Amino acid sequence: MKFHLIGRNLVWFTMTLPALIWIIVFKYLTLAGVWIAFIDYKVRTGLFASQFVGLKNFEFLFSTDTAIRATRNTILLNALFISAGLVVSLSVAWLLFEIYASRFTRYYQTLILLPRFISWVVVSYFVYALLAADTGVVNSVLKHLGIAPISWYRTTQPWPFILLAVSLWHGVGLSSLIYLSGMIAIDMQLYEAARIDGASRWQQFRYITFPTLLPLVIINMLLALAYVLNADFGLFFQVTRDQQLLYPVTDVLDTYIYRSLIVTKTISMAGAAQFYQSFVGFILVIVANAVVRRIERSRNESLALF
Repeated sequence: MKFHLIGRNLVWFTMTLPALIWIIVFKYLTLAGVWIAFIDYKVRTGLFASQFVGLKNFEFLFSTDTAIRATRNTILLNALFISAGLVVSLSVAWLLFEIYASRFTRYYQTLILLPRFISWVVVSYFVYALLAADTGVVNSVLKHLGIAPISWYRTTQPWPFILLAVSLWHGVGLSSLIYLSGMIAIDMQLYEAARIDGASRWQQFRYITFPTLLPLVIINMLLALAYVLNADFGLFFQVTRDQQLLYPVTDVLDTYIYRSLIVTKTISMAGAAQFYQSFVGFILVIVANAVVRRIERSRNESLALF
């Protein structure tokens, strides 16, 4: 990079400095900790003096059906969260875009972003107030309607959808604002031309908004795929109140590793699990990126023919 460009954009580089330092310290310097996954780590002997055990930590990690179940739940629930989150985020962003000229838009943006700053501990109490067996709001309504109350924390079937609803409520605000910023950057003359041609709002979204936002959508999807084996520990541990009866559908790798650490206190196993999560995420991002590039190349070649 030319030095005159650095000098001209020094203010912007300075603004990114805290994030750059954070990435270097917590993402790159910590890569040495990957070695923990392949050793019998002891605090007294240290990182590089502990005994090398190869893949034994990985064998222990997947020695039971519980780990396989946790892996399956992590992948399926993350796939549900990613797909539903994309649809809902785009829908909310489009609704905000439609009323962006309104003076109330800034208040709507604040309201949908507010849940992002509420901790999962507080959210878990909100959910418990709704789903408690005796005093919960939902069961009170069911009793009023003459329907037998449901023991929510003992019934596994509805919990994937409960967790989906809580996850969307907690995180859709930030995602929708990201897509909203992309919509605002679109040239308004495209919409004016579409309206003159008689395009409906759905057609405007389909043929103008979504194709323009597609690169941003792809980037967000690739970033989400990188963490497909990483679950939000607070969501799955706090909101479910760590109920054992819900483990068949709510136990994920992060909660499984936490319980294993509490029982075995094996740091090496946790390192192996983290390496496994990161490695699979890395492979998925590479594969997905290659597929996207190939589709994009084919699309450009098809357009060039016309």
